[in-house]
Amino acid sequence: MTERVAVIGAGAWGTALALRIAAIRPAVLWARTAERAEAIAAARENARYLPGHPVPETLAVTADAAALGDAAAVLLAVPAQALRMIAAVLRPHWPDGVPAVVCAKGIERGTLHLPAEILAETLPAAPPAVLTGPTFAHELAAGLPAAAVLAAADEAARARLLALLAMPRFRLYGSADLIGAQLGGAAKNVIAIAAGVVEGMGLGENARAALITRGVAELARLVAAEGGRPETAAGLSGLGDLILTCTGAASRNHALGVALGRGATLAQALAARVGVTEG
Repeated sequence: MTERVAVIGAGAWGTALALRIAAIRPAVLWARTAERAEAIAAARENARYLPGHPVPETLAVTADAAALGDAAAVLLAVPAQALRMIAAVLRPHWPDGVPAVVCAKGIERGTLHLPAEILAETLPAAPPAVLTGPTFAHELAAGLPAAAVLAAADEAARARLLALLAMPRFRLYGSADLIGAQLGGAAKNVIAIAAGVVEGMGLGENARAALITRGVAELARLVAAEGGRPETAAGLSGLGDLILTCTGAASRNHALGVALGRGATLAQALAARVGVTEG
């Protein structure tokens, strides 16, 4: 029997991941509320967060956490600030020994914990992994080529997840550096806001290039200081994600920075955004 993968979080990123996974194996998409799940299931589209991408009948959509029961892997595509709360909701239903793959980017406010550290506290029986890299949801949902990093400390678990999530036109590269992979995904958001401010203020492309390049150097030092591998900053989870987020037209963090650079207040800039601006 083909193994099933569960994706937690029916935002743009979670929906896009579920669509790609559903093309190769059984998958279920979990939404936080029954209303959201029913709306997506009825329309066969996530009209609010990922319009224009049909949800096939082969992808189950539910708000019932019991649906995790037979999953071979669970991907957590929820905002970093909501991860602790969602993990607590899912814990009673979590399958024994099934890995928790964090697909969120950020650092928890207050504790300053990385996502994998949050899971160590809330889902201690679930081996942690991280999926991160330069990936816009709408391109992934459209089947366009992309690459990302799948980081897990345990080599056997990493190999198993890479095999389970092997998808056409979405190449996953394995890494043992959980710290470096997570810090790249978090720090690039802040640098992308700064790059947007540079653009919004009309400071030129020279300044933006300098900011991005020095941002990579700072990221490498941060990763090393936190116990990760500095070379991870030069890979997909660092430099790759930084390039996309600092230059891509669909980058929420970059767009926020542009608005700030043009004189908007933070409240005004955030009010114009749909979805979470992690930085």
